[in-house]
Amino acid sequence: MPDELKRLGRREGYRLGSLRTQGVTQSSAPRPFVPQFLPRHRGLVSRWILAGLAGVAAIAGGASIGLWFVPFIVGALAGLAMFVGRWRVRVTLAAAAAMAVIGWGVPLGLAASRGEPEGATARVVAALMGLPPHAAVGVAVTLLIGVVQALAGAWLGLALAPRALR
Repeated sequence: MPDELKRLGRREGYRLGSLRTQGVTQSSAPRPFVPQFLPRHRGLVSRWILAGLAGVAAIAGGASIGLWFVPFIVGALAGLAMFVGRWRVRVTLAAAAAMAVIGWGVPLGLAASRGEPEGATARVVAALMGLPPHAAVGVAVTLLIGVVQALAGAWLGLALAPRALR
């Protein structure tokens, strides 16, 4: 009994059979969190901004001629570029979403300001979808669809990137 009281609370005091001899080791301490304030991406930021503007221009050009799937392609290219430039996933997804919103928003805004029938069409589409019959709702749904396409493309680009660079 006194030996058992001495073993209380000690690591070696409670061996279960021969676990230690079978190669079971003690777990290591968790790695401490180290905040990273320095950017880890490769390349000049100005080049990445120009690439983002090129993506916006591609989406806007595609939207103006009726190519509704261009945000998906630009998102996939952004995912591939993210892997090459070592950007963080959340930054890449935010950039892809911003490119889609700006790329679709500029042509829609310009068309609505010129008095073209996009506003009326957006109103009818919103009403047919069971949403409030306002042009802003139709435009918001269009922008949301572009964002979803860009995010899906970015995830595809992220999934394909390691294989493409091997």
